[in-house]
Amino acid sequence: MNLLVSLLAGDLAVLLPEVLLGGGLCALLVLDLFVPQRARDLTYLAAVFLLAGVAWALLGDVTPSGTAFAGTWSLDPLARVLKLFGVLTVATVFLYSRPYLRARDLHFGEYYLLGLFALLGIFVIASAQSLLLAYLGLEILSLALYAMVAFDRDSPSAAEAAMKYFVLGAIASGALLYGMSLLYGLAGSLNFADLRVALAADGQAGVSVAVALAFVVAGIAFKFGAVPFHMWVPDVYEGSPTSVTLFIGTAPKLGALALALRVLVDGVPGQAPLWGVMLGALALLSLVLGNVAAIAQTNLKRMLAYSTIAHVGFILLGLVPGTSDGIQAALYYTLVYVIMAAGAFGMLLLLSGRGVECERLDDLRGLALRHPWYAAMLTMLMVSMIGVPPLAGFYAKWWILQALVQAGQVWLAVAAVVLSVVGAFYYLRVIRMMFFEAGTAGPPAPVPLDVRVVTSVNALVLLALGLAPDRLMELCARAAALA
Repeated sequence: MNLLVSLLAGDLAVLLPEVLLGGGLCALLVLDLFVPQRARDLTYLAAVFLLAGVAWALLGDVTPSGTAFAGTWSLDPLARVLKLFGVLTVATVFLYSRPYLRARDLHFGEYYLLGLFALLGIFVIASAQSLLLAYLGLEILSLALYAMVAFDRDSPSAAEAAMKYFVLGAIASGALLYGMSLLYGLAGSLNFADLRVALAADGQAGVSVAVALAFVVAGIAFKFGAVPFHMWVPDVYEGSPTSVTLFIGTAPKLGALALALRVLVDGVPGQAPLWGVMLGALALLSLVLGNVAAIAQTNLKRMLAYSTIAHVGFILLGLVPGTSDGIQAALYYTLVYVIMAAGAFGMLLLLSGRGVECERLDDLRGLALRHPWYAAMLTMLMVSMIGVPPLAGFYAKWWILQALVQAGQVWLAVAAVVLSVVGAFYYLRVIRMMFFEAGTAGPPAPVPLDVRVVTSVNALVLLALGLAPDRLMELCARAAALA
């Protein structure tokens, strides 16, 4: 009995961040029932304090690193990095979203609760060392996102987007689960440690393994929004309230990367040549369609949706070689992209007042005259997405290309460079609209000071990471070494 108690205590110590997050979620669910609508900021503040507590549990030696529950759970440097950035991203999203939700009478506790549930799903995926746990975390994340898209119950476009997302997501989850079941049948175990041994390169490598990996990669590609599993991305981005689009465009990318690293890199590294070819094809298709389709968009949210597809292509390129350098570059690119996406969608929220939505390119005409500082920050975000030095976006793309060249995939690197040049057009068009197109001058929209400060810091962080990228790169290198 004492042995069982001590075993559970050790396992739960490794799960301290998840225990805090899950327990806090239950408390917030009860608290929100008694909070009147006029005091909804109380739910927001409680959610932020909960995130601060979870971050404290992840930092330092508060939560010991190690494995739990017979090796099916792991808290390693990769999990810590993904979880910490997930906490920081969700807290930033909540900060950006509050004024937008209040201005549209959508400031309900459900938004924060669903966001925390999605974060819990990311936590589970990041630490999963079993196919079952990885799938469980993915479903926690996905179900929360489906509900968030339909958050505005009076919006027909949001309801339509939620239905599309749910139906397509269910199909993708079924494909992923089928692929996992095939891997289980081949290996006889759900644990990644057993999968690595059973499906090593010199072991089973027949058609059955290829079919299983095809289904698994298809499910992962859907969660990323990679071509040809991208059909939900533009419609969901456009149909959702901008605060929900902000959430979907940022934090879930960490969960998708965690799923790819855990299932493919941790689970079946011996089959890297096989799943690397699949990811390479998806990456190239995503770069082509994402950059070309974005040129034709006049809606900013749809443009950024196709931009996301193109960036996902770059992330997948980092995984193609299956090397430590490639994984490190993919992780770095994902973290930088999340910062860029949070800043871009956060700027749309900042420029959207009561009864006014900043969703079309024309809405940015003359922004440099109305809000010169906002225009400067948005320019920095767009230039970083292009990949121009000295901003962080340049180094993110550079290290992906470097990993490809070192792995002998020169033609993929050349194609990525050419398509990045094509993609620069629609980012430069945004800058031209702000600085060289006539617009209606007017007084700045009232925005809380904390939102203005964090939005500015968000953009300036990209410059700081571009000028001194070593610290974040070292962090990604330590995490990638154990992936």
